[in-house]
Amino acid sequence: MKNWMRSLVVLTAVICVTTAMSFAASPGEPVFKAHCQACHGATGTPNAGIAKMLGVKPVSDPSMKKLTAAEMITAVTNGKGKMPSFKGKLSDAQIKDAVSYFRTLK
Repeated sequence: MKNWMRSLVVLTAVICVTTAMSFAASPGEPVFKAHCQACHGATGTPNAGIAKMLGVKPVSDPSMKKLTAAEMITAVTNGKGKMPSFKGKLSDAQIKDAVSYFRTLK
């Protein structure tokens, strides 16, 4: 009986932790990592070579901070400067989620 109760408590704890972790992750994170991270960096800061070659600014740059979510969504959808369009590659929801995730980076 004690083993059964102990197993039940462990199972409950595992379910609670798993559920909490799934709520903590942004739906845009995997999209960002798969399609944006190579140029924009994992933390929103591109490496120096990419930044110089492509003109990618870090998320912390004042010019990036002043952009609205709608402006960012338009840039991702249609492309801007050297950034290609993701229209047809990502759904509108995926683009919105990736932009939302990007805006949480510091």
